[in-house]
Amino acid sequence: MPSGSREAPEREERDWEAAEHAVSDAYFPHVLRPIEAGTSPSLNVRATQLGALRLARIGWGAEVSVRTQHPGAYAVNIPVSGHIESISGGQEVYSEPGQASVFAPDTDAVITRWTENCEIVGVKLDRDYLHRELARVTGRPDLHLPAQVDLSTPAGRSWTTLLESVVAQVRAEDALLQNPLVADQLAGAVTTAFVLAVMPGAMESTAPVRPRIVKRVLDRLHDDPSQSWTAADMAEVAGVSVRRLQEAFHEYVGVAPREYLLDVRLDHIHADLAAADPGTTTVTDIAMRWGITHTGRFAAAYRRRFGVAPSDTLRR
Repeated sequence: MPSGSREAPEREERDWEAAEHAVSDAYFPHVLRPIEAGTSPSLNVRATQLGALRLARIGWGAEVSVRTQHPGAYAVNIPVSGHIESISGGQEVYSEPGQASVFAPDTDAVITRWTENCEIVGVKLDRDYLHRELARVTGRPDLHLPAQVDLSTPAGRSWTTLLESVVAQVRAEDALLQNPLVADQLAGAVTTAFVLAVMPGAMESTAPVRPRIVKRVLDRLHDDPSQSWTAADMAEVAGVSVRRLQEAFHEYVGVAPREYLLDVRLDHIHADLAAADPGTTTVTDIAMRWGITHTGRFAAAYRRRFGVAPSDTLRR
């Protein structure tokens, strides 16, 4: 996901098709349907990118239904007025202020009723990014987000306050938040706080301790991520078969060893791109410095992780 924070200007649309396109660009692609024939939208939409997060505030100004699959990312929809009624994964959820509806990625979902007076704050969380955070924070890669979150608890209110504060600073064009490194750190803090707020029980349970074979490989990957690592190389460090290492990583880290290595490399590349002078280096130079050999696949992975092309981070 993205290498910095930025905000799209507020837009007002009077045409249903234009309104659908505006919100699809700002948040998630979807199919929109007004509930009452003959009504017109009075859409207000504002979108903000903060590191790995996409934040949006959306109000249609009319009663609508919305159908989508939330491709590649979780959606946390927080009503600040009115309410939304939805069905996703066979679960019916009614959310009003103090609650949030949570939609899983790549899953058929329909908001059957989004009331005329309802505005939401939407948080778009990349699927892989959130799964890594769940595994990192709780030690439990098997956990799944609930379909609804209670934000009226002390932890929920604390997270909401943090989110509102960050959004306000981004909207004020705080110079520090325009720095990609700061934006990424804040996105991580918001995501970690969200996990702790919605899954307090996960931290109270006994998290599995990573076995020594996994820790050995993690340490070596962090020590020398630019090495031309193969699956056999990692298995040799662990002292087990490739298959056993794959199983251990999936169980205790939540991703395959190669995926974890790519994440480590992406973090280094992202930091170097943000600090580099575009007149003296290139994206390819920096990527190859950290062991990347397939630049096409790297660029796609970078965009998924940070929301922008690596060249965009370099130019910033």
